[in-house]
Amino acid sequence: MSIAPLKATQTSKPEAPRRFVFLLLDKFTMLAFASAIEPLRIANRVLGETAYTWALAGEGGAWATCSNGTAFKLDMGLDEIERDDILLACGGIDVQKAATKPILNWLRRESRRGAIIGGLCTGAYALAKAGLLDGKKATIHWENQDGFLEEFDDVTLTKSVFVMDGNRWSTAGGTSSLDLMLKVIAGDHGEDVANTVADQLIYSTPRTDQDTQRLSIPTRIGVRHPKLSQVIQMMEGNIEDPMSPADLAEEVGMSTRQLERLFRRYLNRSPKRYYMELRLQKARNLLMQTDMSVINVALACGFASPSHFSKCYRSHYNTTPYRERGTQGNPTPPMAGRLSI
Repeated sequence: MSIAPLKATQTSKPEAPRRFVFLLLDKFTMLAFASAIEPLRIANRVLGETAYTWALAGEGGAWATCSNGTAFKLDMGLDEIERDDILLACGGIDVQKAATKPILNWLRRESRRGAIIGGLCTGAYALAKAGLLDGKKATIHWENQDGFLEEFDDVTLTKSVFVMDGNRWSTAGGTSSLDLMLKVIAGDHGEDVANTVADQLIYSTPRTDQDTQRLSIPTRIGVRHPKLSQVIQMMEGNIEDPMSPADLAEEVGMSTRQLERLFRRYLNRSPKRYYMELRLQKARNLLMQTDMSVINVALACGFASPSHFSKCYRSHYNTTPYRERGTQGNPTPPMAGRLSI
């Protein structure tokens, strides 16, 4: 299908093509990467000119493999980039291992040269590890937020779809890369061009940096009940110091028995069990994503005793917290097992 070229409406249209350098970390997420590079390709078609170019970079300069096993041929290694290039680190699973010392040093070097540097999906972890997000706002995939918060005190972590804080950009992963790129394209060539790119991608609802990355609680649990949503929100906000069922019920103006019936009816579990599942999910994230001791993980998730934590963890995930650390390459599916609560 041919596209009639649009005339850019922005007076600030770049005189030369803007080049993006995608740093593909080991086991990067294909969707986050594709959602960033495809809008650039389509923008060129829409404009009828080469407004954007790109290069694929990675440690070793030969090949990079994403989390689904597909390999990409790289254009360059950790070479010096042009001053006006935009460098985007594409992360995925096991980003702690993928953020190697050569990569961190390269990011720091390019930062000193004034480059715009961003992180797609878990790529923000590599930027934070290199110290490039200190004093900045950033976002990262919701599954990695618990570990990120524990490790990087100097970064203001948000739950936004994407963040552009000066010359530091970050996205939450998945299609949020597309939202970031549409923002860039609109700034370079006008909203009409960006909207045409979105139409070509069958993307009918572009998001802004004010949108949050996770589904609303009613959508996630499949139930639209205001008091139930309110209780779950309180649970999620009080993991380290869990609230009692009586306190939760009082906060929403019902009795403990009514709260029990509400959870049984809509979620087929007690409030206590649901709360425990939330705490154990956070514990698993911390075990898999940080170097925190098991004792500190237990305390961060509201367990006063390591032995009680271990007992609950084993009941839920069919493994101990200590063994979990040794099986990070083959993680136990979330919500496995049953809780005796």
